[in-house]
Amino acid sequence: MKVKEITLIGGGLAGCLLAVFLARRRFPVRVFERLPDMRKHRIPAGRSINLSLSVRGIHALKAVGLYGEIERHLVAMPGRMIHDREGNLLYQPYGRDESAVHYSVERAVLNKILLDGAEAAGAQLFFGEKCEELDFKDRLLQLHREADGHRRTVPFETVIGTDGAGSAVRRVMIVQKGIDCRDEHLPHGYKELAIPPRPDGSFALEKNALHIWPRGDFMLIALPNRDGSFTATLFLPHSGPESFRTLADEPAVLGFFETEFADALPLMADPVHDFLNHPTGVLGTIRCFPWHVADKALILGDAAHAVVPFHGQGMNCAFEDCVVLDRLLDEHEDFESLYLDFEARRKPNAEAIADMALENYVEMRDSVRDPKFHLRKHIEWLLEERHPGRFIPRYAMVMFHRIPYAVAKTRGDIQAGIIERLSKPINRVDDADLALADRLVAERLQPAASMTEYNDY
Repeated sequence: MKVKEITLIGGGLAGCLLAVFLARRRFPVRVFERLPDMRKHRIPAGRSINLSLSVRGIHALKAVGLYGEIERHLVAMPGRMIHDREGNLLYQPYGRDESAVHYSVERAVLNKILLDGAEAAGAQLFFGEKCEELDFKDRLLQLHREADGHRRTVPFETVIGTDGAGSAVRRVMIVQKGIDCRDEHLPHGYKELAIPPRPDGSFALEKNALHIWPRGDFMLIALPNRDGSFTATLFLPHSGPESFRTLADEPAVLGFFETEFADALPLMADPVHDFLNHPTGVLGTIRCFPWHVADKALILGDAAHAVVPFHGQGMNCAFEDCVVLDRLLDEHEDFESLYLDFEARRKPNAEAIADMALENYVEMRDSVRDPKFHLRKHIEWLLEERHPGRFIPRYAMVMFHRIPYAVAKTRGDIQAGIIERLSKPINRVDDADLALADRLVAERLQPAASMTEYNDY
């Protein structure tokens, strides 16, 4: 496939990883990023929720030889630690063995390593250059350097938008090409808070866990950092009895934390100040189609399919996009057929993970408190042990395998029906009707495709 240059808009996680993949194939690659170089300048944190790196993302990083450098910055999370209102703790492992683990990683640390990797692979990086407009007919890109107001127009041959949920490339595709796009906002937002290390530098909470304070319609979570701190995030409705609208002053905020998160409150640096002064983040899902314009443009990652963060798969899904696009380069001789094939393969999976992420929000903030939830989890593990390769818990399919998201959702829905039937009449896993369980699994679930097949995905 011959091309003079591939232009990427957005030098975040997906843009940098894709630049590495493309440059390693000796494509001329240039990346335009609207922010300054974060390796040289302090950049506002923005959407700083800690990232959850799991099998799909790890596979992508290993494919470009960067995982070894990133691995030392990871903190393992093999389970959830549930905090109730009284401060009681309940640890819920994600699986039956040590392979069921994902990792907390700081966004800035990962992005810097990927920037170095893109540069080392041969990509040209341009910072402080905001994409303002695209002319698809004449293949021209309008850039604005915000530091000094300079504007310039540069030609492009093909452009890939890796510029996140607020994608400028997607916006132009909507205006000029009329692509269908829905931005589905949740009635909830989020605030970033902080739990610092103890004075001796140790972790104030269990290090190797995702901490959750589930409270029904809202929740607090905390993910560990390598320096002993935790990045905490409060997810809360925008309006209602307990919401960002009603918690408008110090007494209200303090009273809220004393009631709902009494065990976390003394561990936080200054939660009332942070709550009142940090911006309120927006949570939403982007669903759009098509993702390409002939051979001229493509969007991928959050630019094409941003998801809410409740399954920890936004970054992993974007990294998987890069893996799939790289593999498809071997199968196509022109960019239009490449882009068409890419969106046909990835769109169903993007829809599936978007739906599962929304469902997982309900699980995290509410279902984990229900004894029946724990019963269903234990039945899942029991059936996984009895029927390996046929029954794989949906959470495991998403987090700990590279089974396509659409397959995970379809199989997960079938398995949920089996679990519901088995768990409804009982309160203990020992009372499960194993003969019925074996029959339902045999009747409703075909053996999962081999992991070898999925590993080529």
